[in-house]
Amino acid sequence: MNRNLIFKLSLFGLAMALGTVFFISSKIEPFFWLIIFILCAMFVAKQADRKYFLHGFYISLLNSVWITAIHVILFKFYVQNHPEEMQMMTTMPLPTHPRIMMLITGPIVGVISGLVLGLFCWLAYLMVKKTH
Repeated sequence: MNRNLIFKLSLFGLAMALGTVFFISSKIEPFFWLIIFILCAMFVAKQADRKYFLHGFYISLLNSVWITAIHVILFKFYVQNHPEEMQMMTTMPLPTHPRIMMLITGPIVGVISGLVLGLFCWLAYLMVKKTH
């Protein structure tokens, strides 16, 4: 396992966490994530020597830590820039505790996105392997 690679690629998650708090809207956020997933998959395919799926999975788990922490810490700014998400949280369990909901849902989203990024990394490895 290349922990250094995992940490460095997780910094995309830190950048996205700050970006989504201040200037990236939820409407365009998926496009940023797609680009990030493709870049991460390419780096993992070329730099990891095995366990490509797990590299992607761990990158997304660490991403979820960055994102959840930043969104909870900078909650006041997040709320100002994401009124739709705050409205949606009122219909979820614990509507009066949105930070707790973030702490609960963050890791769940991290696992789901980890499965997707893991698959991206594995597929990228298969494509890189075929070209060599």
